[in-house]
Amino acid sequence: MTDAILRPALADGRVVAGFTTRAFSPETDSLESARARLGETLGMPVASVGQVHGADVAVVREAGHVDAHDGLVTDQAGLVLSVVAADCALVLLADAEAEVVGACHSGWRGTVAGIVGETVRQMRALGGEPGRTRAYLAPCISTEAFEVGEEVAAAFDDSVVLRKDEWPRPHVDLRADLRRQLAEAGILDVEVEGSCTVADERFYSYRGEGGTPGRMLGFVGIREIP
Repeated sequence: MTDAILRPALADGRVVAGFTTRAFSPETDSLESARARLGETLGMPVASVGQVHGADVAVVREAGHVDAHDGLVTDQAGLVLSVVAADCALVLLADAEAEVVGACHSGWRGTVAGIVGETVRQMRALGGEPGRTRAYLAPCISTEAFEVGEEVAAAFDDSVVLRKDEWPRPHVDLRADLRRQLAEAGILDVEVEGSCTVADERFYSYRGEGGTPGRMLGFVGIREIP
């Protein structure tokens, strides 16, 4: 299944990273089975986190699931961090030299609450350095598809809120706000996957499908040296 996982440039050397498509996990799959398949595919244990649209980030050093959080960080080589989404942004981070990685689910609430900055802060506490850290923004809802109400638009910086005469409501550029937050946190090496999960049939889209049981997985880890 060569089209089942997108492999960003972040995945080089010992860094393992990627983003799954529909081809990897059919809608009939449970998240548990998809995560188990991911571990088997990578040959590494998986630590996973929920999708509660907050800004809490947990430090983990072993496989398992963490509830009530949207982000994970680790300094444990040989462990893969996994986050899920179906339109929201996923941000994968790696400081290969320090062997510190992070991953977070950043929907509009998490983005406004600053989950990206919190993930970077937790990585720094483990020895990661923003100047060495590389970031990957996985496919997510595009500006054209991300129509919001005025109350949501007001929560974002004006620079990422767009209005057009043909749009009845404002739209938000989620990627631009995340790039801004990464830069403010000191991370300038950012790879952006520009595909829109609403428009691209390779991906699940909660908004585009009017609700969907399917989810994509974003993952990042450092392989152990044999």
